[in-house]
Amino acid sequence: MDLSAEELRVLCVLVEKSFTTPEQYPLTTNALMNGCNQRTSRDPVVAYSTGDVDNAMQSLRSSGWARTVRMTGSRTNKHKHVVVECLPINDKQLALLGVLGLRGPQSPGELKTRTERYVVFDSFDEVVEELEVMAAMDSPLVRNVGTSPGQSQDRWLQLVGGHQDLPEQASTVDRASSTSASTVDGGADPVRPIRHGEAGGTVEQSEPASPARTDQPVQSTVELLSKSVDRLERRVSELEELVRTLSSRL
Repeated sequence: MDLSAEELRVLCVLVEKSFTTPEQYPLTTNALMNGCNQRTSRDPVVAYSTGDVDNAMQSLRSSGWARTVRMTGSRTNKHKHVVVECLPINDKQLALLGVLGLRGPQSPGELKTRTERYVVFDSFDEVVEELEVMAAMDSPLVRNVGTSPGQSQDRWLQLVGGHQDLPEQASTVDRASSTSASTVDGGADPVRPIRHGEAGGTVEQSEPASPARTDQPVQSTVELLSKSVDRLERRVSELEELVRTLSSRL
């Protein structure tokens, strides 16, 4: 299990939409591309073309993770995932894997909140239990990577793919803070994702944005706002867990 960043994003969007918008699932190539390029609930934000999506789908079909079908009465091909045919997981574990693949390392509290549109976890402990089951599999799907600065809960990382480098993984709060600091101090613009070309098999890379670009501040502002929302969601999750803990003691 070593999906590329493009394959992981496409697969996890299919997982997400199968739960959240079943009436529109399976997805057309355009719908799948739009799902990959959403600016909310995604980390990092990307700008894939239809060619990028088609190339990723071709690889996913070859490895058995997804299929392309022609629905009765439809004029276009549509795409769906078949993750449960590849992995011995239930719907709750699939939901956790999908959110981790779309948003990176997260705490159980964040995962409970962000999977509410997918499935219902009865408690915080149930989220942890499912994560531990996934981590104990013969081929682990997730890993506990400990806490990040300012957090009380451990974070969990998916191991399906995406070329993640653990030593360089930073929390959303840290990335937002460092980006803000570089802007205030007059430093270099933050690193931004490169738009992939039509050729497939390219691992996602980043390059420093040129200070001369006039459109970069707008993009940076949008990214900062998105990350600020993530930070607030994380804080709300931690406060909710604290309230539940205090309530159970009363």
